[in-house]
Amino acid sequence: MKRRKFIRNSSTIAAGIISAPILASCKEETAVNLPSKVPTVPIAICTWDFGNATAKAWEVLQEGGSSLDAVHQGVMVEENDLNNNTVGNGGRPDRDGRVTLDACIMDKDGNCGAVLAMQNIANPISVARKVMEETPHVMLAGKGAEQFAYEQGFEKTNLLTEKAKQDWLEWKKTSEYKPIINIENHDTIGMLAIDAKGDIAGACTTSGMAYKMAGRVGDSPIIGAGLFIDNEVGGATATGVGEEVVRTVGSFLIVELMRQGKTPQEACEEGVKRIIAKNKDKQDFQIGFIAINKQGETGAYCIHPGFTYRTYTKDGHVNNPSQSYLNG
Repeated sequence: MKRRKFIRNSSTIAAGIISAPILASCKEETAVNLPSKVPTVPIAICTWDFGNATAKAWEVLQEGGSSLDAVHQGVMVEENDLNNNTVGNGGRPDRDGRVTLDACIMDKDGNCGAVLAMQNIANPISVARKVMEETPHVMLAGKGAEQFAYEQGFEKTNLLTEKAKQDWLEWKKTSEYKPIINIENHDTIGMLAIDAKGDIAGACTTSGMAYKMAGRVGDSPIIGAGLFIDNEVGGATATGVGEEVVRTVGSFLIVELMRQGKTPQEACEEGVKRIIAKNKDKQDFQIGFIAINKQGETGAYCIHPGFTYRTYTKDGHVNNPSQSYLNG
């Protein structure tokens, strides 16, 4: 059953059950009061210095493409880059030598799709979009995600490059699992974009932490944790140690803080501080958030110095250093 038909049928049933007063109350609670200004659009923004990815997204936006197509094609650049050991084909494997990929995507209407711990498929973001558009589900995992990809015409690919294999064999000599801050053995590309129509979309894709336990999934493919979009308000995405982002539902939190009137920068700072508050005696990990609001204003914040984020607007293509909670 197609997603749209499934949702339409479900919505019809729900409408007969929920009373008008309850619906009115919900509408009042989700009222948005954002500052009025001329939007800075189009715009593309991503975690880390993935300039080729934002350049591709900007190209799509300049040609009149949607924000959804922009983020999709943008992050695919990194999925296909064999020199990027943290995303897609060429990503470092788990401790058993298997490359497993995670990704999610979300559009202006709140539709979303994700794949988790998927093997043998080079472009998980494309499969996530198929989940969003061709199924009544949001997430497919493991062998189910892989089988769905084959059914959709994706080809089986050996994702373990020779370099990644040799790195894994070297790691096995000590088998020490200790991600290093700002060393991209556990990072992600998360991308947000606003198109010429003012619509927001986001995408997030990763091979996860290098040498993780088999089956481990972090925040990247989890809607609300690694990525969240609300077209009335804005969007946010995360990078770093995903377990900590999941515990605070970080991206959703940041969007809701913007709904309450905070700027993207203020919201990102609060998101990091919530994580710090739950780890008062443990700050030896990195988290980075980026956010964008409906006006095209951006923000970023991290725990340790060193996190950067790319922005592409009519004013230029810039790699920006993020402000950090700890200075040093």
